[in-house]
Amino acid sequence: MKSELEVDIYEQAITTKFRQLLWSRFLKAIHEFKLISEGDKICVCISGGKDSMIMAKMFMCLQKFMNFKFEVKYLVMNPGYNSLNLEMIKKNLKTLNIPAEIHETNIFEIANAQDKSPCFLCAKMRRGALYNIAKSMGCNKIALGHHYDDVIETTLMNMLSSGSFQTMLPKLHSTNYEGMELIRPLYYIREKDIIRFSKEFNLNFIQCACRFTESYTHSEDGIGESRRRYIKNLIKEIKKEIPDVEKNLFSSANNVTFDMILGYKVNSVYHSYLENYDDDK
Repeated sequence: MKSELEVDIYEQAITTKFRQLLWSRFLKAIHEFKLISEGDKICVCISGGKDSMIMAKMFMCLQKFMNFKFEVKYLVMNPGYNSLNLEMIKKNLKTLNIPAEIHETNIFEIANAQDKSPCFLCAKMRRGALYNIAKSMGCNKIALGHHYDDVIETTLMNMLSSGSFQTMLPKLHSTNYEGMELIRPLYYIREKDIIRFSKEFNLNFIQCACRFTESYTHSEDGIGESRRRYIKNLIKEIKKEIPDVEKNLFSSANNVTFDMILGYKVNSVYHSYLENYDDDK
């Protein structure tokens, strides 16, 4: 571990050269959505990808600048990465001086043995494992590395794939783990700026490390490409004609006009616009 007197070049870059692109937007999300309170014990969940690794560095900066006390634990939950990916994660933790605990699980093995929806099962098991481990560490919040681009892609994906308007919220109370909360401090940060930071320091991170996708062969007609990748490319194409499409998608979840929609749900109860239709006569 580095001594406190040594300058951490990554933290320094986050708060200086990348202040506007990363640091200011990180702080904006934390303050605007009240993601952190005094006395919190936060489990920063590191998947091994660029987003969660950079988020971990920003949390290390944050503890030095916040005017109230909170604790941070850094967690790598290993669902069954191959040896190359696991070694890359360990190397990056050392390079970035992130004091993370690595917890072993066999989630990939269980999920990939299923004939149907291994990705859905894997995601569900991973989230459950994160909550369980975080709670065992005494944490009341888990921080995930979802960023601005994840938000707009999820919004559009839900509209096109499930016929519902749902976005990715900056924080959520857990329904299955009492007293636990999920937070997304990268909510305002663009993926391209995380990539720019990574390139600045020649950092390389694991991509999708799933055992299922490792062995999956993509066909020439595009079948096999993940749905999220398809949505990402679709937004890129739309942007050629509508330059503000990303900003508009992001803003749409904060600009819902209730008297111009057919219906909505509150606590799983459906409400039709016809319920109050005659009130305005």
